Amino acid sequence: MKPLFTVLFLFMIQVFSAQEEAFANGVFNFEENKSQKIFTDWARVRESPDENSQILDSLQTNQQVLILKKEDKVLKLGERSANWYKISYQKGNTASEGYIWGGNLSIGYRNKNGYDFLFGLLKTVDKKDKKFNESYKQNIAAIKIVEGNTLIDEAAFETGSGENLSFATFNIESNHKLKNVEFTLKATVSGEACGIAAHDQYLLFKNKKLITLPQLMNVGDAGIYYHSEEFIFPNDKGGIPNVFIFKMKEMERDDNDKEKKKQSSKTYVWNGDSFQPK
Repeated sequence: MKPLFTVLFLFMIQVFSAQEEAFANGVFNFEENKSQKIFTDWARVRESPDENSQILDSLQTNQQVLILKKEDKVLKLGERSANWYKISYQKGNTASEGYIWGGNLSIGYRNKNGYDFLFGLLKTVDKKDKKFNESYKQNIAAIKIVEGNTLIDEAAFETGSGENLSFATFNIESNHKLKNVEFTLKATVSGEACGIAAHDQYLLFKNKKLITLPQLMNVGDAGIYYHSEEFIFPNDKGGIPNVFIFKMKEMERDDNDKEKKKQSSKTYVWNGDSFQPK
């Protein structure tokens, strides 16, 4: 009886493991018959949707591809989990097809003033929480400025673990009336469930360079707790010329259903080239 129980136990582990591997991060959900951009450097195109399949080609960052079909198979590398996709693409006068892992694609891209701005995930790294002496996984995202096939600049930032990667947005905004800034970029990644944080990353674009602002984090848990962070830019209500203000608000209900609130703010002065806390 014991051997049979062991076999069943191992079978159940395999079943649950397979089920876990079958779910991709929502940010890598790309639609069929729509164009996407390669994010990673020299992404491999394979003969079939498998990491051990023959390599047919490799594509540079910013190469445009057309999504032909979303495959069922999912590959997980670190905290990045994505489907394989059948793609078509053009190199010179040659049209080709193959399969690529979705984690190699941009999860958002924009074009402005002749530059392509790509938003995607680079890798997963191991981090250490010194306070609690615990290890955890952290995804590293980046925004790249590309002109043709030439990388002009790149800025990396943290975006949480796999549970934070349900949704993503990437937009180009105004310069918010900051001196010498051409425009700002805003990238957001967020989780789906209550209590899972959303990360907002602002970057200033100036003279072909990206200047990364402090990251914002927002999280809420069904009226029991919330933590919100935002910037007040010069063009916002209450804004100050060439200053952006960080504001934090937090609320938590105690066991007696009483709200405990706190808030704080920090002022940053922008001199036209860089910012410093006031």
